[in-house]
Amino acid sequence: MQLSVVILNYNVRYFLEQCLLSVQEAIAAIDAEIIVVDNYSLDESVLMLKEKFPDVKLIENKENFGFPKGNNIGVRQAKGKYICILNPDTVVAEDTFTKILAFAERQNNLGIVGCKLIDGTGEFLPESKRGIPTPWVAFTKIFGLYKIFPKTKLFNQYYAQHLKENETGKVDILVGAFMFLERNLYEDLNGFDENCFMYADDIDLSFRALQKKKTNYYFHETTVLHYKGESTVKDEKYMMRFQEAMNFFYQKHFKKSLFFSFFIQIGTWFFSFAKMFQGKARINPNPESYVFYSLNEDLSQKLALTLKNKVQFLKIPKEKMVNSCLIFKGKKVEIILDNQYISFKKCIEIIETLKDKSITFKILPKKTHFVIGSDSRNERGQIVKIE
Repeated sequence: MQLSVVILNYNVRYFLEQCLLSVQEAIAAIDAEIIVVDNYSLDESVLMLKEKFPDVKLIENKENFGFPKGNNIGVRQAKGKYICILNPDTVVAEDTFTKILAFAERQNNLGIVGCKLIDGTGEFLPESKRGIPTPWVAFTKIFGLYKIFPKTKLFNQYYAQHLKENETGKVDILVGAFMFLERNLYEDLNGFDENCFMYADDIDLSFRALQKKKTNYYFHETTVLHYKGESTVKDEKYMMRFQEAMNFFYQKHFKKSLFFSFFIQIGTWFFSFAKMFQGKARINPNPESYVFYSLNEDLSQKLALTLKNKVQFLKIPKEKMVNSCLIFKGKKVEIILDNQYISFKKCIEIIETLKDKSITFKILPKKTHFVIGSDSRNERGQIVKIE
């Protein structure tokens, strides 16, 4: 078997459903399997999986074991030569895995491969590629020096700014939302360190791959949609766990000193507090209009009734869709993409190309009765059920 896709789920039932639909499309021509590990969700995720995805290998944990242990449990059941650790709040393109498999097969001494990630508004997620967060690099991140001096090597290492977002190359650290590597390497590294509940586990795994003299890569030739923040509410518990995670990484890999410990304590508190503040819910104004890209007129009428707003129904040839959408730039509009008509890859392309502060995006996944998306990387996403 070529590939095992391991997805750890916790209370994101609708995002998981969309993710699985996209993964099924992406592995259609590959000898692959999907493994979902559920960390004791209480939102009918398991029921949905059993009813709609009987071919997916499901592992039901009886408690929330956290990100490292949950993924390790899944990988132990994997049979593929390669594994992909994938967040449930992601959408992959139909050719994501074929492209990355081909890239991986061409490399020598392969470590971990990450890809280009965008959020639900189309903005590039800089954590797609990172440097080792040494004390100095962490300092430049916490105090924003990487923004002030983005082209200076002394300050731009945290987000590996030596490498452009549309440039494939070697990097040190990848993000746990999408990590692609050989199963033998994962096992050689003993997987994620289960002493870390979450947040530093991907940094630690990437760093240990480098210690094995492996080469990690950022691969820009496929874009994956990542609705950040779905599995974690940024509250006081988040701040505590973020501090614990950073302390875990530094104590494990760097020499301890009183000054350094004090700096990390202050810095992680400041950074995690800022993240927590960003995650506070805001009231977003409703769109002035909705644009539904589909061929299904009956569905358009149902959607109009559900949204209690005028929905503009547009029939546009797929090859002209991106250019046609450009007319909405600067307008307060929500674009709803019918996945029955538009591929996941095209949905991602439209969202990335049209990114605009005034435009929001939702996807109507095929074979479902809901639209789904996220207007901010710091907030929960939105799900609207179609009656």
